[in-house]
Parts: sequence; C-alpha cells; structure tokens
Amino acid sequence: MKRHRDREIAVSTLYSLDFNGSLSPDAEFDPFQGMNEEEVASLDEDDKVFIRFLIYGTIENLEAIDALISKYSLNRPIERIDFVDRNILRIAFYQLAFSRDVHPAIVIDEAVKLSQELSNDVSFRFINGILDAYRKDNLKEER
Repeated sequence: MKRHRDREIAVSTLYSLDFNGSLSPDAEFDPFQGMNEEEVASLDEDDKVFIRFLIYGTIENLEAIDALISKYSLNRPIERIDFVDRNILRIAFYQLAFSRDVHPAIVIDEAVKLSQELSNDVSFRFINGILDAYRKDNLKEER
C-alpha cells in the first residue's frame, strides 16, 4: 500500500513538471510539490527515498523512456497521450527498463491501478497493452 502511495506522489510530481513544461534533468524542483509540510513529514525516510528514486530516475532517462513509449504506442504519438497516462507510463518504463528492482507483473499491475484511480475509464487498457507488449518482447529477448 505504501509503495502505491509513493508511486501516486511520483506521478503527481512528474505530471506537474510535464504540464508546466519543466520536465528536464536540469530543472530544479521539489519532489514533494503539491504536498504540505505535514504530509511530507508523515512519510518515512524509505518512502521519500523511493519517491525521489522514481522521479529522478525517470527524468534522467526521459529520452530513452519516451522512445520506448513511442515504440509501443503504435496508434497514439507520445505528445497526444494524456499527461497523467504519459507519466504513469514513464514511471513504469523506468522501473521495467532501467531499475528492474520490481517484478514486471507488479510494475504493470501498479500502473494499471494508478490509471484506474487517476485517469479516465479506458486508459488502463491502453497502459496495460503498451506495458504488456514491452514485457512480452523482453521475455522473448531473455530466452
């Protein structure tokens, strides 16, 4: 449950940066923007580290992550993907392609849940399809 909340916070921060056009490795920002001091204080240190890990890791690998999203989003260019969905995908691709510290099924499940909670009624299918196609391609490569 805590990791799910941590991912929500990371998506929220990336969404805000993306929406404002400041999603760049050189940009200075607060990874806990949108949270008040009490909310930030309620996070334990492991949560803060994980949230920063997701945000900064995603931003540092943004070009490669966006290329992966573009490769697997055959019918929708990345700039036409909703801001929330795009940033859910970015975090998921970061974990799948660069971090690999969580089993792919968990990453995909979390992305689908985030989409169901934060986006529209059908986006979760789109997100699931893209991430599952990537997972299947990587299973083939590993064999």
